[in-house]
Amino acid sequence: MCGIAGEIRFDGGEPDVAAVARITAAMHRRGPDGSGVHAVGPVALGHRRLKILDLSERGAQPMVDSELGLSAVFNGLVYNFRELRQELEAAGYRFFSHTDTEVLIKAFHRWGPACVERFLGMFAFAIVDRESGVLTLGRDRLGIKPLYYSEGPRSLRFASSLPALLEGGGVDTGIDPVALHHYMTFHSVVPAPRTILAGVRKLPPATVRTIQPDGASSDHEYWRPEHVRDPRRAGMSAGDWRDAVLEALRLAVRRRMVADVPVGVLLSGGLDSSLVVALLAQEGQVGLKTFSVGFHATAGEAGDEFEYSDLVAQTFGTDHQQILVDPSRMLPAVDGAITAMAEPMVSHDCVAFYLLAEEVKKSVTVVQSGQGADEVFAGYDWYPPLARTPRERAVEEYAKVFTDRPHADLANILEPEWLLDHDPSRAFIAERFGMPGAQDTLDAALRMDSTIMLVDDPVKRVDNMTMAWGLEARVPFLDHELVELAAACPPELKLAHGGKGVLKEAARGVVPDAIIDRPKGYFPVPAIRHLEGPFLDRVRDAVTDPVAKARGLVRRDWLDAMLADPNTQRTNLGSNALWQVALLEMWLQERGL
Repeated sequence: MCGIAGEIRFDGGEPDVAAVARITAAMHRRGPDGSGVHAVGPVALGHRRLKILDLSERGAQPMVDSELGLSAVFNGLVYNFRELRQELEAAGYRFFSHTDTEVLIKAFHRWGPACVERFLGMFAFAIVDRESGVLTLGRDRLGIKPLYYSEGPRSLRFASSLPALLEGGGVDTGIDPVALHHYMTFHSVVPAPRTILAGVRKLPPATVRTIQPDGASSDHEYWRPEHVRDPRRAGMSAGDWRDAVLEALRLAVRRRMVADVPVGVLLSGGLDSSLVVALLAQEGQVGLKTFSVGFHATAGEAGDEFEYSDLVAQTFGTDHQQILVDPSRMLPAVDGAITAMAEPMVSHDCVAFYLLAEEVKKSVTVVQSGQGADEVFAGYDWYPPLARTPRERAVEEYAKVFTDRPHADLANILEPEWLLDHDPSRAFIAERFGMPGAQDTLDAALRMDSTIMLVDDPVKRVDNMTMAWGLEARVPFLDHELVELAAACPPELKLAHGGKGVLKEAARGVVPDAIIDRPKGYFPVPAIRHLEGPFLDRVRDAVTDPVAKARGLVRRDWLDAMLADPNTQRTNLGSNALWQVALLEMWLQERGL
């Protein structure tokens, strides 16, 4: 719902308020409704506001509680803030606003950094203690809200957006070779704490970092789903699991209705967003606004799923808007989406979300979305084979079905200076698969996807593209209690009916059968999947630009072959290999790097 920024000095000097102001100003699209900068001791805080709760100026940030000696900036929403406020009021705390930001401050004062364990929601925050000068940074369990930082010997700066950090100056903008390997292996995902730039890192999800005035810091990971069977649920039948999932999702949707502005839904016509609409209707939401986006067909590939979204809208009587994107808007939208990316993201869904958010913002400020269900409930086609894989072969088989290409293939694409003598992406998979819990291969894969790959692909995509238009997106399938429930669910129930079986069973009788039984869909953007015409020209301009040649990331012979035949070579998951390389180069050039 906002953009946050700040700096802490370690050398006894005053923070660079002007730099923090520049970083903050660069995030104006995340928070078009207000801004502020506040300095206290060695720390300066900046904030851009999108008004969702307490629309008065009492909710402005940075928020300073002089009585408690705490100042804070906050991005996101704590859905149970009213319940926490009641508990804090009973303990004697007095409130001057009706925001969850003030609840954060009081909760931090009462419970310290452990306050995050009481929060239900999506958030990234910074709190500074006036007396001690200690800065505390925190991020929600599933990384729904971003938090980037750049650290040197004399200071640390942070922001909700990587490009905003660059506006402060002094950032090492060289390419991180390990991050480049991840980018080319995990379809542009660079797991925390790395980013594609050597001088910028991101706070991992479910992490609280405490930073002392001298620069010493410590991290605490406060949540990690185990993905093991819960003995307390051992006697549950398939029907019990169905009912439990439906009730947990119903609660997650209800929680995300909290707002002082109208809430709509991004309705793709798939099971996940359709189920959100149905549950909102059951909650008595009247005049619910829903939105679907579609594109003109290219190369014989359909560009919309309006048949299904229309069915859902008619069934539940929503105020539905069907957005068919004129082809003339597509190319400018590609550049607009790249500008909005905090990190380079290869998914063509970015353009769909960017265009959709532009139109949706004209009607509402908050939307619910169905992202995350596939990673949480095993909806992708690579999961069934993994369920039959012995645990000792889990890393090898996961790499086969999920990664873009084998490590050795990078030698055909990257220039020699960027090649590594080891495979850090395979090592990363092995490290995550080797953590305690998740005894079955499928459980290990779902844990990896829901806590790592999901965070830096679909979740980041939705945050970046919606916040580019000052639109807040909420994702009920990433309610952490629902995720914990799904993690404990027996794999065979999730894999049933071609994937997401337990969710499909929960949806039966709630949404039309045609939605449940339809083939799996996606956000189709055919013009990017099949590069031709002006889109291919845009790619060619980027990868042949003198800046790209000077950067020297990609082999010229590979590029020449790809430009001559741009649509044949695909990654293991069917993405356009040329687009993957071109997107990175376009993102770097957009940043002036």
